[in-house]
Parts: sequence; structure tokens; C-alpha cells
Amino acid sequence: MNCRTMSVAGSFYPAKANEINEMIDHYNTILQSHPDVLESFDALHGEAVIVPHAGWVYSGFTANIAFRILAKSKPKTIVVIGPSHRVGFEGVSIADNQDYQTPLGDLGINANLVKDLKHRFSLPYFPQAHQEHSTEVQMPFIKHYLPDAQIIELVYAYAEPSLLEPIITYALTLSDTAVVISTDLSHYYTLDEAQQRDSICLDAIEHEDTDTLNKGCEACGMTGVKAMLHVAKQKGLESTLLDYRTSADASGDTSRVVGYVSALFH
Repeated sequence: MNCRTMSVAGSFYPAKANEINEMIDHYNTILQSHPDVLESFDALHGEAVIVPHAGWVYSGFTANIAFRILAKSKPKTIVVIGPSHRVGFEGVSIADNQDYQTPLGDLGINANLVKDLKHRFSLPYFPQAHQEHSTEVQMPFIKHYLPDAQIIELVYAYAEPSLLEPIITYALTLSDTAVVISTDLSHYYTLDEAQQRDSICLDAIEHEDTDTLNKGCEACGMTGVKAMLHVAKQKGLESTLLDYRTSADASGDTSRVVGYVSALFH
């Protein structure tokens, strides 16, 4: 047992604690400048979210809204599920470490739940798959808002939604446990093209309709999104879109953009 060390600190998000806190404070200051929007968010509670995983300068604002809301439910364990971008393997891997490093201090990994999930769902541990940004960029948000929470990190590569659905369902039956699904949307289209494609994703998430996802939605975490929508529909959870934007909002470049969404299930 060891620590899952940071792999993208200083590139996808700041490597220094004060800079992380300053970015999150900046995001929340923006929210506070829109009191009507903030009031609507503050009325929400939930047990699962969809969040983006690009560099914080592009998608951090969108992700922050979801974690700010999720924190109000005060989960003690958060199951973070994301796609593998660098390592190919069959199925779903679970991080079997003791702690998870962040610039704000280590997060504990829930060892008892790791053992339970490994046995219950025959989950392997591929260490090389866990140097993965889709999950890692979520951890400083968790440490900021829920410093005493423990986490579970699940990374999938070649996997069908049916592999993730029972894991998500089981996690949501546990007390004080939340689920985070990591995905970005379309990649490298013009702004108009991206918004058109992403609108299909947004409609599918809002209505929990996986068939709509197959009509032109592009998402690198599609497996996780489909699994979450199936589970939400089965459990009678309501979906609320929280924020949508593209990289053009930060960069000004409308020729090759990436889309980002956050959503809440409650």
C-alpha cells in the first residue's frame, strides 16, 4: 500500500495550495456576482455529478459548481470514475493505495470499500492506468470542499457501461457516499459545430436518455455518462444541468474548441 502521487499538478491545475485556493475563490466570486444563479445552485443537493476534466483554466469553473453543491450533502466517501487517456486495458481498474496526494494535503482512500468493490465486482488494479488526469483533476476540489472525505478512484479503458452500472448503483446504496463521473464533450471543432454536437449531449443528460447520446454526442467519458444516466433513471434521480461552456470562453479561440458540462443527480 502506498500513496497515489500527483501526475498532472502544475499543468492541469496548480501545484501550490495557495494557488488552488485562489482559483476556487475566484470561481466562487464569479458566482457571487450573479446572486440569482447562486441562489438557484444553493437550493440544490445531490449524490452524484458529472464534471469535466480539462485544465482548470478551461473547465475548472464548470467543475467547481458541481463540487460546491455536492459538498453540501457532506459525503464521507466519493467514488471518482474517469476514462483512461494513456493506457489501454480491458475493463475497470481500482486504485489500491492508502492515500491520494494533492497539493492541499493527502486524501484518504477508503480501504474497506476498495476491498469490498474488488471482491464484489472482480476489479483489478493496474497501477500504470492511474496516472490519469480525468480523475486526478477532481481531487483538489474534493480536498478543498471535503477535507476529511475518503475517495475511491476507478479508471476504465475498454469497458461497456454495463460494467460500471452495478458499481454506481451499489455505491449510491451506501450511506454517505457520492459518485463523480468525469468526461469532456466534443473536441476540436469550430465553436458553432461544438455547440451543436454538445447540445445533443446536454439534452441526453437533462432527460436521462441514452438513446439521444447516440445521435451525435461526442464525449471521451461516454461509457461513464451512459452508465450514470441508466442508473439515474432506474433509481428515479432527477438530472439538473449546472453549467456548459467551451474552451473558447477562456482562450478566445473559436476555431478548435473543447466542450465542458457539469450536471447534478438528486
